[in-house]
Amino acid sequence: MGLFGVLNEIANSEEEVFEWVKTASSWALALCRWASSLHGSLFPHLSLRSEDLIAEFAQVTNWSSCCLRVFAWHPHTNKFAVALLDDSVRVYNANSTIVPSLKHRLQRNVAALAWKPLSASVLAVACQSCILIWTLDPTSLSTRPSSGCAQVLSHPGHTPVTSLAWAPSGGRLLSASPVDAAILVWDISTETCVPLPWFRGGGVTNLLWSPDGSKVLATTPSAVFRVWEAQLWTCERWPTLSGRCQTGCWSPDGKRLLFTVLGEPLIYSLSFPEHGGEGKGRVGGAKSATIVADLSETTIQTPQGEERLGGEAHSMVWDPSGERLAVLMKGKRWGGRPLLRPQPSIPIHCDRALAEVLLHPALGFGLQRSWSLNPFLLGNPRVQDGKPVVLLFRTRNSPVFELLPCGIIQGEPGAQAQLITFHPSFNKGALLSVCWSTGRIAHIPLYFVNVQFPRFSPVLGRTQEPLVGGVGCIHDLPLFTETSPTSAPWDPLPGPPSARPLSPHSHF
Repeated sequence: MGLFGVLNEIANSEEEVFEWVKTASSWALALCRWASSLHGSLFPHLSLRSEDLIAEFAQVTNWSSCCLRVFAWHPHTNKFAVALLDDSVRVYNANSTIVPSLKHRLQRNVAALAWKPLSASVLAVACQSCILIWTLDPTSLSTRPSSGCAQVLSHPGHTPVTSLAWAPSGGRLLSASPVDAAILVWDISTETCVPLPWFRGGGVTNLLWSPDGSKVLATTPSAVFRVWEAQLWTCERWPTLSGRCQTGCWSPDGKRLLFTVLGEPLIYSLSFPEHGGEGKGRVGGAKSATIVADLSETTIQTPQGEERLGGEAHSMVWDPSGERLAVLMKGKRWGGRPLLRPQPSIPIHCDRALAEVLLHPALGFGLQRSWSLNPFLLGNPRVQDGKPVVLLFRTRNSPVFELLPCGIIQGEPGAQAQLITFHPSFNKGALLSVCWSTGRIAHIPLYFVNVQFPRFSPVLGRTQEPLVGGVGCIHDLPLFTETSPTSAPWDPLPGPPSARPLSPHSHF
């Protein structure tokens, strides 16, 4: 019945109850209702339906109607899982023609998928009312595993589950819900959890563990996000002033966080210099966030003429090598500041690759269709206004952080990018997977040569030595270069980087 029910029964009781008890219950009931309405006005998302909550905070665009709702690569093998509109989950493996289809009576409104690291067969599925832990036998010939292969994890008030994050060691699973202010840390073997509570924020929308396992990004529906350290589980609180954190991604070493804020066409950067035992029990973030990219609408010159693009980022992913950053843009356009600074007319160099509707042949999947790239666009010869596009950036983390425009990905006519992710263990550069509104999945290999660590060349079919001087194009001017006390082989842009007046607030 709950507290509301008890107070309502006492206040409206016609039996012999002391009058002062009925009066006190009426006042207490009114106070509880006022507090509830105040809480709802502070966090209006709590009045949304579960489906609308998931659609609002999902990393995929148009979650409610898109046919590919969630996509997740296995961290170690050429295998991925994809959740469909009918809430079934299919698992594709490069070494097998069998495609298992996972279905369960509790598997509704799937919002997230997460493969367990250091395990070949454990997949976590975030559902409307619970978390399902599927254990799939890699040698099984069955295309429809029974529901007995799924372990059910649930916790009161923790629904719907919208985000899952395994520790890189595979020992712990974190889950989050926009209506629950606590992150749950699960022990899968005992089906028990420990909450990491806080008292502000109105819920948790997205979780992202740093690759080194030392920190966890936790975004909320309000204008604040937190970064937890995974030793003593303390956190630093970062107010964003204008809106909630829309998306974020970690550098491969876990020392830099890139994030965007809802309603702003900007990419921010936070550095975390402390590592290991130096800052035990402390997050150790920088005192302010730095603006590293401005994605406002601008006009660029292409072989087909002038094109306008830019706007607000919906999601953002960083490849495991730390050399490529992909940003999925929203359809809404912005006006004002230029996208390519300081000279918007500088030609953009793009990776010479092939965009494929299925996996690259090197991974064991068949190539059904491909097209060559021009230096500006992948796919469509013209960027359509109002449609999401994927922007590519080159990144460099050492000795200083650098961001460089690289190219634009556009699909077939009528196709809109809805979800992006990088293959976690592609050893020939970077492999970007894009889910399209047409139901196709494109896997786009980005081949490049690292100055410090030479990589595979698709043209020669072997490893190349770096070019003399370490620079392949005189037009590769950086969008952002971090200042450094030591000299670097490239010149930074004139003037200091812009800084956002965000300050961390420790929370214990």
